Amino acid sequence: MTIPNLLSIFRMGLIPLFIITLVDDHPTRALAIFLVAGLTDALDGFIARFWNQQSHLGTYLDPMADKLLLVSAYVMLAIHPSAGGLTIPVWVSILVIARDVLIVVVSLVLYLAIHITTFQPAAIGKVSTAVQLVTVVLVLLARGWPAFETVAVVGIYATALFTISSGLFYIYRASRMPEERAQMTSRAPDGGS
Repeated sequence: MTIPNLLSIFRMGLIPLFIITLVDDHPTRALAIFLVAGLTDALDGFIARFWNQQSHLGTYLDPMADKLLLVSAYVMLAIHPSAGGLTIPVWVSILVIARDVLIVVVSLVLYLAIHITTFQPAAIGKVSTAVQLVTVVLVLLARGWPAFETVAVVGIYATALFTISSGLFYIYRASRMPEERAQMTSRAPDGGS
C-alpha cells in the first residue's frame, strides 16, 4: 500500500463528507472538501512519479476515486436544490455520467473483440474533464456567492459542449481501432523469414 494509493483511498473517504455538506446546504464547506480532494489527486500523482511509487493498484484506484467524486458532485448539484439557487441541469449531469459509461463500455468491447488492453485518453477528453471539474467549483462558488452565477452558467454549458465533443471523438476513435489494428498486423514482419 503506497502513499499515492492511501491518498486515493482518503479521497474516496471525502466523498460522503462532500455529499453531507451539500445536503446540509453548506456550499463553502463542500467547496473546501472538493478542493482538498483535488489537492490529494495532484499530490498522489506527483508522489507516484517523483518517488517512483506507481503501482498496478494505483492505475485503477486513482481514476476510480476521481470518477466517484465527479459523479457524486454532478448528481448532487443536479438533484439537490440550494438556498443559493443554482443547480446543474439534470441533462448536463446525465451527459457527464453517460460519457464515462460510454468510455468504459467501449474499452470493454475493444478488449473483448480485438484484445486492445489500453485506451489512452485523448487531449479533448482531458480538457473535458478539466472543464467538468472547474464547473463544479464555479457552481459551488455561485451557491455561496451569487456574483459567480453567470460564469458558473457559462461553465455548465461549456461542460455540455466538451462532454458531447469528447464522447463523439471517443466513438470515432473506437470505430477506427479495429482497422488500425488490422493494418498494423498486416505490416508486421513475418517472424519465419
